[in-house]
Amino acid sequence: MLSLLSSLLRASMAVFVVVLVCVLFVLCFCSALLRWNEVRYRKKGLPPGTMGWPVFGETTEFLKQGPSFMKNQRARYGSFFKSHILGCPTVVSMDPEVNRYILMNEAKGLVPGYPQSMLDILGKCNIAAVHGSTHKYMRGALLALISPTMIRDQILPKIDDFMRAHLSGWGNQVINIQEKTKEMALLSSLKQIAGIESSSISQAFKTEFFKLVLGTLSLPIDLPGTNYRRGFQARKNIVSMLKQLIEDRRASSEEVHHDMLGGLMRSDDQNRYKLTDEEMIDHIITIMYSGYETVSTTSMMAVKYLHDHPKALEELRKEHLAIRGRKMPEDPIDWNDLKSMRFTRAVIFETSRLATIVNGVLRKTTQDMELNGFLIPKGWRIYVYTRETNYDSFTYPDPLTFNPWRWMDKSTENNSFIFGGGTRLCPGKELGIAEISTFLHYFVTRYRWEEVGGDKLMKFPRVEAPNGLHIRMDLHTCVWGLRRLVGCSFLMALKSEVKQIKYQRLQQNGQILNPVLPPLWRFK
Repeated sequence: MLSLLSSLLRASMAVFVVVLVCVLFVLCFCSALLRWNEVRYRKKGLPPGTMGWPVFGETTEFLKQGPSFMKNQRARYGSFFKSHILGCPTVVSMDPEVNRYILMNEAKGLVPGYPQSMLDILGKCNIAAVHGSTHKYMRGALLALISPTMIRDQILPKIDDFMRAHLSGWGNQVINIQEKTKEMALLSSLKQIAGIESSSISQAFKTEFFKLVLGTLSLPIDLPGTNYRRGFQARKNIVSMLKQLIEDRRASSEEVHHDMLGGLMRSDDQNRYKLTDEEMIDHIITIMYSGYETVSTTSMMAVKYLHDHPKALEELRKEHLAIRGRKMPEDPIDWNDLKSMRFTRAVIFETSRLATIVNGVLRKTTQDMELNGFLIPKGWRIYVYTRETNYDSFTYPDPLTFNPWRWMDKSTENNSFIFGGGTRLCPGKELGIAEISTFLHYFVTRYRWEEVGGDKLMKFPRVEAPNGLHIRMDLHTCVWGLRRLVGCSFLMALKSEVKQIKYQRLQQNGQILNPVLPPLWRFK
């Protein structure tokens, strides 16, 4: 018996020693691997920092910890440090002045440096992937579609028509506002692009588009089941749908289409920018992708911030009730109404700043270059991290407070980089503001809402509510808001109208009429 126990003890010890040796070997190997990767990037003149694992770098920590990872690195190495994220050796800049220089000086050795997964899925002709004269040409083609004149005459009526229908029937129920705004942003863009044909492809397009978005924020690992593989396949399906749409339109060439695709396909002299089918398709995908994320998330977060700040909501509702009070119920929002929404614009900017819808932008060096006293090798990425700039107390006093009034001073907007800067200033900025403004108009004039509670919000790498953001909707009675706005003139006009009705009755030689009081929106 003792010999058996002794044998078992020796066997257990042997297993323990083997396991211990294996663990020590793995630890030593990992330590050596990390050390080798650090030495590999230890070139003279590079900023301080760590590079993590070969190939993967510090991507996992960056995506999981987000702002905490950035703050920890800045505490250790300052506001300008090196790392290895999203598959590339990268220098992270959290310095406002350096960021301003990078954004305003693209031609001086810097070009867009977005991750390979994003370039593969959005297409090699998308406006974020090209630079130099090609970027200038592609940007010109895009701006021709969404110029102020085009927004005023063609796009805004489509947006208003869509928002009016999309926001109907939300009362007296609990909705997931994240889901609603995502659907709103996608379908609104699709209607602007494909017009009446958007309804026939919307459901299939929506399914594939959501996969495409997830694929752009993944490592470019082309294996079954990965977000990258699903996103790339979704791109193929979307390209197939758009090619079919283009072919169908060419087959019925007599019909004129007043939408973005129609503008891109025009072959007459009014279209200065002649694009190939591939360029048109990449253009459309880029328009939808860039607008989808910013419009949907900003709309959702504006609803949340307005709920949490009643004074801002009161001011916003007052602005929109005043616009509604000048119109008949069926009258759409027009260009003059949009330009008068000063506080609405301020709410949009403040929401974008505080929620940090866009955390930063990536640039790539085309040559060895000196920046902020360090030497950045050719081919490295520079991550212009704007989140901390949005919370800079010098630029934005009391930066963690939702305060739309700070944007009523036009100089605040002019000095902001929320929508990018330089030649890469977001070309769809005004279109996005028009969409969000119209959404807020119908939302605050039609409804009151309360958060159900318990929903968690994540702000990195994307702003989202993992389980949705649920709110309880009730109809908002605009009559009392209008009466407060028009004040005594309402009562005076009402008395005048009643007298007019009585007078008309007397003129009817005794015929009995059923008087209908005039609608409230006629009183100004």
